Amino acid sequence: MKIKRCLAIVLAVLLLLCTMALPASAEGYTNDIEPHCKSLFLVNLDTGATVYALNPDEQMPMASITKIMTFIVAYENISDPENTIINTGEDFYYALQGTDSSMAGLYTDENLTALELYNLMLIPSGNDAAYVLADCVGGEGGIDQFVNMMNDKARELGCNNTHFTDAIGLSSDNHYSTARDLATITQYALTLPYFAEITNSTYYTLPETNCSESRTVYTTNAMLNQNMDDGAYYYEYTRGIKTGTTDEAGYCVVTSAVQGGYSYLCVALGSPTHDGNGNTIDVRGDMLDSKALYEWAFESFELKTVLSAGEILADVDLDYVWGKDNLQLMASSSCTALLPSEVEPSSIMMSFDLPDHVDAPIAKGTKIGTVTLRYADTDIRTVDLVAAESVERSDIAAVLSTGQELLTSPWFKIITVVLIIFIALYVVMLIVYNVKRKRIMEGKRR
Repeated sequence: MKIKRCLAIVLAVLLLLCTMALPASAEGYTNDIEPHCKSLFLVNLDTGATVYALNPDEQMPMASITKIMTFIVAYENISDPENTIINTGEDFYYALQGTDSSMAGLYTDENLTALELYNLMLIPSGNDAAYVLADCVGGEGGIDQFVNMMNDKARELGCNNTHFTDAIGLSSDNHYSTARDLATITQYALTLPYFAEITNSTYYTLPETNCSESRTVYTTNAMLNQNMDDGAYYYEYTRGIKTGTTDEAGYCVVTSAVQGGYSYLCVALGSPTHDGNGNTIDVRGDMLDSKALYEWAFESFELKTVLSAGEILADVDLDYVWGKDNLQLMASSSCTALLPSEVEPSSIMMSFDLPDHVDAPIAKGTKIGTVTLRYADTDIRTVDLVAAESVERSDIAAVLSTGQELLTSPWFKIITVVLIIFIALYVVMLIVYNVKRKRIMEGKRR
C-alpha cells in the first residue's frame, strides 16, 4: 500500500509539472516576451494565421477601441460622408460633461461633415464626435438605436463575445469584447474606405466651420508619432489604428504593422494603469507588448510554399477500368503558410480524407477528396485533391466487377443460403413423398 501511495504522489507531481510547462497560448507560437497585457492577439494579415495568442477569448472592457465599430456602423449608414452635413446640437455637451473623457473640441450647434467627424473621432479619440455621429445615425431612436445597430453588426461578423452599451467606450459591466473579436472587427473596418488612411494619420486639421477657425487635433497613438513620449513607443512600421484607456480597461491599443511584404494586426488589452497601491503607471505596456510582438514576428517567420498545384499526393483504388487498379490524386491549388524561418516545408504533416474507391469514368480535375496541412498542432489549410488524369470506363471490366460485387455481396450470400435451404427442403419433401407413394403402391398390390 505504501508503494502504491508513493507512486500516486510521484505521478501527481509529474502531471503538475507537465501542466505548468504548457505554453500560455493554446494556439499560435510561444516566445520569451513577458507581457504587460492581460490579453494579446497577433494575426498575420497575409494568411489569416494566428501567430500569438494570450487569453484571446476573455471578455474584457476595451475603452475607446469601441470607436472602430462606431465608425463601421456610421459609415455603412451614411451614403455620402464627404457631403453629408451634421449639426452637433448640444446634447453631446451635457451627456459627456464630467466624464473626464477625451474630446475633439466640438462646439455646440457646429456644422460638420460626416467625414470630418470620422477624423475627429478616430485621430484624437473624440468622444464628442462619436456621440454626435451615433445620435445622428440612430435617428429617432438616438444613441440607443445606434448601439443596437452596433450589436447587430457584431453578430453579423461572428463576434459573439462582444457586447456594446455605448458608442464611446465608457466603463460598463455589460460593455465588453475580446482580443479575437476586436481583430475580426478591425480587419473588417480596414476594408472600408477612409478607415486605414484616417487611423494612420498623426494629426488632422479641421477647416473653418460656422463656429470656429481651422484647428488641428493630434493622434493618441504614440506608436505612430516619434515626437510623443520621447519616441519610447514609436515603431516605424506601425500603421494605425486605435488606442483606448480607462481605469477598468487599462491601456489598450489595436495596431497593424507592415515590413518586407508582411503585414500583421495586433490587439493588446488590459495593461494596468495603476499599481497595487493605486499609483498611476505611466508605462504603456500595451504599446510595448505590441512592438515586441511585431519585432519577434518579422524576425522569426516567413511565408513558405508547402504545396504546389498539380503535385501528386495520394492515390485511390479504381473500379470499372481494365488493367488499371488506382487513380493518382493531385493538389488542386498551391498553398503557402507562415512558418518559423528555420522550419522546412517537409515538416508539414498531411491528413487525408479519401473514399475507399472510385468508379470510372472520371474526368481530370474531378474532386475526389481533401488533404489538411498541419504544423505544430495547428491546421494550416485544407486543399482539394483532384483526379490527375481522365479515365474511361471499360464495359467488360464493369461487367466483371459488377459480377464480382454481386457474388461477394451480403445480399447474394443471403439469397444463396435461402435458395439452398429451399432446395434442401424440396428434396426432403420429395423423398418423403416418394416413400409415402411407394408404401401406398405396395399396399394396393397386396
